[in-house]
Amino acid sequence: MILLTETVRGAWLVERAGRWATVGGVAGTGFEAYARLLHPVGAHRADPNRTDVWGNDRDIEHTRWRWAEVARRNDKVMHPLVQWRRLTDDEQTRDWPDGWRVDQTDEGWFDPEDLAVLTTHLRDATRTPDDLVIAAWEGTGNPPWAERGQQARARARMQLHWPGRDMWLFSSSLSELADPTWAQRTVPGWDCSRPGQEGPYTSLIWPEDHAWVVASEEDWDSTIVAGSRTLVDKVLADDRYEAFEVHVGDDLSWDGDLLNPRQPPRPGS
Repeated sequence: MILLTETVRGAWLVERAGRWATVGGVAGTGFEAYARLLHPVGAHRADPNRTDVWGNDRDIEHTRWRWAEVARRNDKVMHPLVQWRRLTDDEQTRDWPDGWRVDQTDEGWFDPEDLAVLTTHLRDATRTPDDLVIAAWEGTGNPPWAERGQQARARARMQLHWPGRDMWLFSSSLSELADPTWAQRTVPGWDCSRPGQEGPYTSLIWPEDHAWVVASEEDWDSTIVAGSRTLVDKVLADDRYEAFEVHVGDDLSWDGDLLNPRQPPRPGS
């Protein structure tokens, strides 16, 4: 995991940046197919008969849920362009009478455990599995390279200027990303116990042969895999993901969810 000092390796992708808030605006245009992976949410069940020292119901179960479970509970519709805020009525409906509640979604963060699983599919779809570039948005969290970055900010050539996002580039490999603890092992100073370092944020990942892109845009709570038809079909068939096929011009904004209408706010909210 080495910080790159020039951005020439990302020029090809910037040239293919699509319209903002579309699939192509997140992952680039010109790929044969695209898959959208919804980020799972933390789910917790509280027991009203067990309280903590402050009198709050104590959590007795923790897990991860797919969005489909929230859609089922809230009588919403799952579809390729579903939006979390529409499933939860603008975050108003995230807890239920049976004691279960869910966290907000993780925006811009593709869980390293899920990325590690994805590497098995990515490896078969590139000729350069050990020659990757990772782009990390400069404003994400509190990365350990930030102090050096502040001193080098004037050197604009060190940052990839993706539309709306200036990013640092790093060299990596699929072998590295296959271990979910890669950031702790390979990034000097990374400590997930520090505020703002709950996990590595990988905005864009691509191999040197440009066969695919994995994109986790800072403002979205899903990850786009762009690549060959074969790669995307394998990702869609992997039941470890909640994934849908999408297309390059699809709208990923909240307004892109046309099947779950926006609900009026609750009284007093």
